[in-house]
Amino acid sequence: MSKAFVKETDADDDTELPDDDIAAIPAGVKNYMTPQGYRRMQDERRRLAREERPKVVEIVSWAAGNGDRSENGDYLYGKKRLREIDRRIRFLTKRLESAELVDPSRQARHDQVFFGATVTYANQHGAEKTVTIVGIDESDLDQGRVSWISPIARALLKAREGDVVELRTPAGIEQIEVIEIRYGAA
Repeated sequence: MSKAFVKETDADDDTELPDDDIAAIPAGVKNYMTPQGYRRMQDERRRLAREERPKVVEIVSWAAGNGDRSENGDYLYGKKRLREIDRRIRFLTKRLESAELVDPSRQARHDQVFFGATVTYANQHGAEKTVTIVGIDESDLDQGRVSWISPIARALLKAREGDVVELRTPAGIEQIEVIEIRYGAA
């Protein structure tokens, strides 16, 4: 089929959500972030803009020069990857612009749980777990970092060592005891 009769658009395969719908921050909630999390997001944005995007642009321009774009895998995949990179850069830029940095090492009250605290707690069965309360974009349960708006963080906020707090879970209310509170690098 002649290229004159084929409609080529950048959005043919673009079924992802717009930036505003990706991990939206709840209304009225501030975008608190630790300095380490802020640096990680800046580094990712810088890497995408300075390293990955130029490489993909080079591949797309090379593939575009090969003629028919409708069946050119390098061109089609490259255009899709460029959209993904640009979307992520816009997302990171918006989040960094709205971030409110909170340095846990400057916390004056070390006897109470606040943003940036690393808390060791025990559940009703005596099993201990340690979590660090961080920003929404920094949370990573595998590394023990939980968002400050998560149920566990909300239960722990303002608690002191030795306090027993209620954690609301899908299975019901669970009693957890705060064993240790530390402040430092998140």
